[in-house]
Amino acid sequence: MTTVTFPNDLLFSTNMTQQEIATELAVALYQREKLSIEQAAELARMDRIAFQHLLASRDLYLTLDVDDLEQDIATLRALGRL
Repeated sequence: MTTVTFPNDLLFSTNMTQQEIATELAVALYQREKLSIEQAAELARMDRIAFQHLLASRDLYLTLDVDDLEQDIATLRALGRL
């Protein structure tokens, strides 16, 4: 995992915490399809389900690519649900 640090003047001018800025960046990059759901959740320092709930709370649609679908299938198989 890579740590992203934002300058103090950015934190001050936005009146946001490091976590809040990272979350907003993750949402924006996910919306622009620059990050997968897993990557965006990691950037936001959230598990995937929590990130999906965040998207839903903002009325944002979940977009899945082939890699996301394959990962979901693998997870369901590992859990014995497929």
